[in-house]
Amino acid sequence: MGLINTLKRLRYYSPMTQVVIVGFVCFLCPGMFNALNGMGGGGQMDRTTGNNANTALYCTFIVFGILGGSIVNLCGVRWTIAVSGLSYALYSGSYIYLNHTKNGAFTIAAGAILGIGAGILWAAQGMIMVSYPREEEKAKYIAVFWIIFNLGGMLGGILPFAINYHSESDSLSDGVYIAFVVLECLGACLGLALAPPSKVVRDDGTSVVLVKYTSAGREALEIVKLFLNPKMLGLLPMCFTSNFFYSYQFGPVNASIFNLRTRGFNNIFYWGFQMLAAYLFSFLLDNTRMSRRRRGLAAFALVTVFFNCIWGGTLKMQLRYTHGPLPSGETTDYPGGLLDFKDSKRAAGPMILYMLYGIGDALYQNLAYWIIGSLTNDNQKLSRYAGFYKGIQSLGATVAWQLDAKNVSYLHQLIGNWVLLVISLFPMFYVVATLKDHSEDLSVAKSADDEKAAEHELTHASTASV
Repeated sequence: MGLINTLKRLRYYSPMTQVVIVGFVCFLCPGMFNALNGMGGGGQMDRTTGNNANTALYCTFIVFGILGGSIVNLCGVRWTIAVSGLSYALYSGSYIYLNHTKNGAFTIAAGAILGIGAGILWAAQGMIMVSYPREEEKAKYIAVFWIIFNLGGMLGGILPFAINYHSESDSLSDGVYIAFVVLECLGACLGLALAPPSKVVRDDGTSVVLVKYTSAGREALEIVKLFLNPKMLGLLPMCFTSNFFYSYQFGPVNASIFNLRTRGFNNIFYWGFQMLAAYLFSFLLDNTRMSRRRRGLAAFALVTVFFNCIWGGTLKMQLRYTHGPLPSGETTDYPGGLLDFKDSKRAAGPMILYMLYGIGDALYQNLAYWIIGSLTNDNQKLSRYAGFYKGIQSLGATVAWQLDAKNVSYLHQLIGNWVLLVISLFPMFYVVATLKDHSEDLSVAKSADDEKAAEHELTHASTASV
């Protein structure tokens, strides 16, 4: 009976089906990118090109993340996601060129193009994920997406681990990059399978679209209003911090103290633990026996304690070394040299800590999306909110990747991450503490129904006059 009910919920025009489809798009596109990025420097021994490409990526991502929601509102989800997906394949393919020429210009340019595509894709994804479900199901839908999406990171960790298992090289082979390109092209094509939001109907018969019409002028005005919205300004530090830690975790930790095959091995569990954390976290966030505010405060407390604990453990580890492998051939100054997963006595502690990073990432970002989804149910507003979140997130990531590219000391990068986390907690607490049990757009839904009724009356009157 449970299986039959699940299958019924997976009808093509259901919200769950659409979230699953966009989950697999992100599994094959951003998921592969995350796996590649998780290797540190895009899987290259010298992280300079990878760091500069990420800086270029997030620079354009800032702009197109903020504009992305409006672009999706004007152009729809299918083609925006499909075309954006191809930018991931271009980026992965650029590393094949880098392997053979050692010229990073193409990779950096591909990173800038990817920033455009990623900004639009993530705005569309965020809108689908948090506006399609009913209010009491939002965390579950976020978790379903997060699990499917991070399967991509796991697969992307398995590929370099398996292909480079017996390799002594410090850079990924062409075969790994080709595999990424093929999978990302498949993901782009899958975007065309998405249904238009206007046709998506929830299980209770309600449409996911509250407002039908938009224009370039209106979207421009709404983007400006985002920066005047007290709630969005309160979430700005949270947005800025939400990806800031990636450059430190992937570079000064994973790429600096582990050998190549162990980096891939670590990423299998980094993304795997994200899936588990998102699934378990959804039970707290969707617990209807508690008010939305109480759920939010409990989740906030969990994230606060967890992140401070893992940064404390990281500080203890970071005080043991100052650099990773250098282009000159010098190895890391971590005691005993690079860690291999087979040397369990040395590697177990750092590997477990890296896996906990994955849990922390899932908790922080799932909470962020849940908070944003709690502000409204209007899909057009949420596409802009999701774009704002990803745009400001990219601003933080731009700064973070450039800090590593400029060889800022590992210890100072860690301190920066920790300080930013603490700063973000205060305004995040304010927003969570002021959440209401029902989103503010119920009046919008009513006005939309009134607009339809008025439109029907006008049509009827016109027909009668003829």
